[in-house]
Amino acid sequence: MSVTILVAYGTKHGSTREVACAVAATLEKHGLAVETRPAADVADLSPYAGVVIGGAIYMGRWHPDALGLLKRHRRALAAMPVAIFGMGPHTLEQHDVEAAREQLVKALAKVPEVEPAAVAVFGGVIDPQALRFPFNQIPPSDARDWPSIRAWATQLVEAFACGKAASDARDDRSALQQSPR
Repeated sequence: MSVTILVAYGTKHGSTREVACAVAATLEKHGLAVETRPAADVADLSPYAGVVIGGAIYMGRWHPDALGLLKRHRRALAAMPVAIFGMGPHTLEQHDVEAAREQLVKALAKVPEVEPAAVAVFGGVIDPQALRFPFNQIPPSDARDWPSIRAWATQLVEAFACGKAASDARDDRSALQQSPR
């Protein structure tokens, strides 16, 4: 049985889409069929055996398209393997990552019936040319750790590759390593 995994993302300037594509490529490398789409464009989850939702954490909030997908499809997502990632800290310093994780946890608390099997926070990108004043005065940075992103996606493979219908997939959540929230 072929399973398809959805990797959906909410992005403001494109870096979260790039990470979603890297996650999708890693899953595909391990033999899974993957579809990558903007979170706002997802109307139906029935074709998918699992979902990865990623969103930028911007100004202390997880991207509204990612959160909107989570809210709109809460019942379906509660019955299948789900992994969540947030992008945001401009450095990988512990305090920056912890602050971003707190914001992601706040967003996930709005949909308590969905229990992600894995949650991650990845570094973000600051491109001053894409920002308005005063944010365009911030020095440019790219804190994405590509090996860590691919390693996290690899951890998702076992649960997503189980080939079970969404209603049976929740039993396989223990196959994923739970990231601390």
